[in-house]
Amino acid sequence: MPASPTPSRSRSLIPSPAKILACVAATACLGFAVPAPAANLDAIGVTLLRATTTNLNGAGIRVAQAEAGSPAWEVNPTAAALTAGAFTYYSSSGSAATYPNALGSESPHADGVGARLYGPGTGVATNVLHVDNYEASYFVSTVVFGQQAISAPLVNQSFAGSTSQQSSFDSPYDNYAATHGTLFVSAAGDSGPVVPPSTCYNGISVGAYQGASSTGPTPDNGRAKPDLTAPEDATSDSCPLVTGAAALLLQAAARGDAGPSTATAAADSRTIKALLLNGAIKPADWTHPGASPLDVRYGAGILNVFNSYQQLAGGLHSFTTTTSVSSGAAHPPPSVSGNVNTNSGWDFNTISSSILNDGVNHYFFNLTNAPANGGFTGTITLVWQRQSGQSGINDLNLYLYTAAGTLVQASVSAVDNVEHIFVTKLPPGRYDLQVLKSGGLGGKSVSTSETYGLAFEFFTETLGCARSGNGNIILTWPVYPAGFVVQTTASLKAPASWSTLNVTPVISNRQNVLTLNATTGNQFFRLARP
Repeated sequence: MPASPTPSRSRSLIPSPAKILACVAATACLGFAVPAPAANLDAIGVTLLRATTTNLNGAGIRVAQAEAGSPAWEVNPTAAALTAGAFTYYSSSGSAATYPNALGSESPHADGVGARLYGPGTGVATNVLHVDNYEASYFVSTVVFGQQAISAPLVNQSFAGSTSQQSSFDSPYDNYAATHGTLFVSAAGDSGPVVPPSTCYNGISVGAYQGASSTGPTPDNGRAKPDLTAPEDATSDSCPLVTGAAALLLQAAARGDAGPSTATAAADSRTIKALLLNGAIKPADWTHPGASPLDVRYGAGILNVFNSYQQLAGGLHSFTTTTSVSSGAAHPPPSVSGNVNTNSGWDFNTISSSILNDGVNHYFFNLTNAPANGGFTGTITLVWQRQSGQSGINDLNLYLYTAAGTLVQASVSAVDNVEHIFVTKLPPGRYDLQVLKSGGLGGKSVSTSETYGLAFEFFTETLGCARSGNGNIILTWPVYPAGFVVQTTASLKAPASWSTLNVTPVISNRQNVLTLNATTGNQFFRLARP
């Protein structure tokens, strides 16, 4: 990879055209492995989604794929098992609708990325409408820095710049996303701190769960990146899995799976990002430092598009009531009736504040019917944008209170435009989920209102156990939420030794059904997320 250029001393957020080209020349494609095995599609919920929905395959969604490594940056349609007519190629030399062409040559890296994104048998979104394949330096300098509108609402970027380029990259990308509604899904990098363009506020930064991956926070102001991980060895490989998942949600939104008259709101990049992060599965060692909303290694967790889709299908649900309080003052739950009528869903809404007052949107939930000695798990994600032309962001926060006014958990980062709550063992009861927008004092507001996407899920998991007529053991549990495995032990005496059953359940009536041979002696079972 060429040496990184000397950072520009200009105070401008966008360097001169010559500097743009120099910056982009320092980008590089990241390592990739063989096409994603079926096990990875299982792990991210694609297999289960295909088993429980009809023709959710990216149909009608146009995607863009920017690739570094000129002159070898093009996807060979044959390698992706698509027709040449499904591609358009773009570089500084022009465009081409045929392959091969004079703009560039085949890139094994681009082929591997395409295989994961849309390749039959290995891809997530196998029936995308069209692929716009861009040479990366042209894409960054002309499309992003030049704010040139493109047709694709979704862009995969499995290339990386250097940390010294962050100040040059982030603002143009955020301005573009805010202006055009484009969702950029970018590789976080394969070592060291996260790198641009994945460091932009308004995109999704993707890490690699199984292998080398850059970690957060961002070098500039300590924001939480990556946002999400997927089970691959390199971030070039994990990135297209997330892009493919976003394409599936965009298709689902367009065809009305989120409910009538919700297509535009459900397809907004803020909603899609919130759903993808909120559907993620937490590794056992997931944590988050201090006020940061996400894990520096995993972001919100490991991609699971089945969970994200189920929350999308849960429908749009507005807040129960809104209040205004003096800036920085207490904001206890108000005494109001009414609740959000589902425990899994999303919202796309606006919140306002003033110079002297904070605005609070309240979502009340009544959690009932938890199993004995059990409780609810709650995961909530709030996403908004850094607005075009702004160096800062509005300060939004998430709070979860009991209806009686006891604070359960909060996400109050002062630098992130993502807030995330993950809480376990919630007792049954009524809760007030609050989205708060800070008022104008103390530099916490860049505008009087802010539009946000919100995804939420509260669930309790029950494992059923019965005997069949021939004496076998039949275990059952709901298909949603996904990500659970069955573990077994012969004794509950501490410390119990649990082992995972590597047996694939059968899906019947939205239940996982697992039939096991009974053995002599004790057998105990539990559900766990590995």
